[in-house]
Amino acid sequence: MKKHTIAVIVNDQPGVLQRVSGLFGRRGFNIESITVGTSEEQGLSRMVIVTSGDDHTLEQITKQLYKLIDVIKVINLSANAMVGRELALIKVHAEPATRPEVLGVVETFRAAVVDIGTHSLMVQVVGDTEKIDAMVELLKPYGIRELSRTGVTALNRGNVKQ
Repeated sequence: MKKHTIAVIVNDQPGVLQRVSGLFGRRGFNIESITVGTSEEQGLSRMVIVTSGDDHTLEQITKQLYKLIDVIKVINLSANAMVGRELALIKVHAEPATRPEVLGVVETFRAAVVDIGTHSLMVQVVGDTEKIDAMVELLKPYGIRELSRTGVTALNRGNVKQ
């Protein structure tokens, strides 16, 4: 099973996200991550979806997506060099005695403290999925109170425009 990152350019209309995610569910394809936002063209949105499967599965997903009326274009981002990033907010238990250790982890990952409470810190980290997973693992021993992740957003590198 290989991870695939695809961008789906869609009309910015109510219900499009539901139709796309419903297509994945009906066909038995899993969505590992999905982000949606406006694109460079007015009236269009860009969905970035991470899914797993072989090349045949990716071909089937692409064909099924093109059958949806609001889908304009499907781009296999993972076919070329790409930059993929995710954002996470992590609220970690941090008593004054353990704060220097937690701040050491934050600094190592080039993350930022965005809120400080009497017994906790909220950290913002941006990076690829593996970086965020690694930071979460290092913060677990201190006690993660809450965790929120955005999912992957991505574009192809360089002059590749599709």
